[in-house]
Amino acid sequence: MKETVTLERLIDYKRPVVEEALNRLLYPLGGIEAFVQPGQRVLIKPNLLAGKEPEKAVTTHPEIVWGIIRLVQNAGGRARVGDSPGVGSCYQVARRSGILAVVAETGAELAPFKESVIVRCNRGAFHQLELARDILDADVVINLPKLKTHQMMGLTCAVKNMFGSVVGMRKPRLHLQAGTDKAVFASMLLDLCDHVKPALSIVDAGLAMEGNGPGSGDPVWVGALLAGREPLAVDAAALELLGMPPQECWTQRVALAKNMPGSHLQDIEIIGCAPHELRLPRRFRPAQATEVNFGLPHFLKNRLKRSLSALPVVKGKACEACGLCVKHCPPEAMRIRGQELAIDHRRCIACFCCQELCPKGAILTRQGLLLRLSEFISGRGDSE
Repeated sequence: MKETVTLERLIDYKRPVVEEALNRLLYPLGGIEAFVQPGQRVLIKPNLLAGKEPEKAVTTHPEIVWGIIRLVQNAGGRARVGDSPGVGSCYQVARRSGILAVVAETGAELAPFKESVIVRCNRGAFHQLELARDILDADVVINLPKLKTHQMMGLTCAVKNMFGSVVGMRKPRLHLQAGTDKAVFASMLLDLCDHVKPALSIVDAGLAMEGNGPGSGDPVWVGALLAGREPLAVDAAALELLGMPPQECWTQRVALAKNMPGSHLQDIEIIGCAPHELRLPRRFRPAQATEVNFGLPHFLKNRLKRSLSALPVVKGKACEACGLCVKHCPPEAMRIRGQELAIDHRRCIACFCCQELCPKGAILTRQGLLLRLSEFISGRGDSE
């Protein structure tokens, strides 16, 4: 039986428009009543990466959060909204992004994601994870990702959004455990998402982000909402909407290799709008590639590592030496020397947490020569 993903047009974020679009989106899935029963504790998990205005496309738009809170409450559920931001507290980021205002307006509750609980994983490279008690104690989890590029994983959508279930500085620890192996990190994200098992994933793909995502990319109006029960299926539909090959998103790439349910587009039924109807008239700009694989033997790959991969570099005077990247760097490869940021590329694991969290967009991606050549040959460099 095919996984169902719904896709609807969103013309703007005005409240009546959002309300109508969400109702159309959820109707083929049975409406919100198919997911929320009276009295249930419902944890709504938006993307609260950093305290940026909605126009920056860094966080889930507050009107989408408002619409889901109202649907949950109308179904008799007790709505809580929470995440563990990359920079700042949940309260600070919710306030800056406009989400705190809609939480207060609706009488919902903000879940701070402060306390962690150790959970065991039955498969994968990570035998245990520490997840927020707020999300584990919920009867129902509704996943509200923002559609954005991601420098390390290629795309952040339904699966990647659940990484916010990991509280605070435990995130860099998981990056460090995965090291430079993107497949290992993607496998951890898949295991984490499978453990939390959100009942419903709704993607805010109205104002999306392309280019240097997930924190410093360019907002682009896609004008869509997606929804489904299976996060992998939702991500597969989102990739099809953007016209991105599945191999450019690492969670999808690993899931396809493992033949995980929902990862294959042919096993998905997209209801509502057809993806090509809402696709941009031009090419959606992906994040810059950070590695290339020519099928070379390991001994040769190691010798050519710098040429085959990418590393973060400081963008001139844009850096204000605030120290956020230093605090969050998993391998502790960054230092403030005087008033300048220094990066030890010998220790860097190319997780790009520094770029993701930099409030000034002062971290750029420097690609090795062979990686740049590979992008040019493949045609990806044409629109950069």
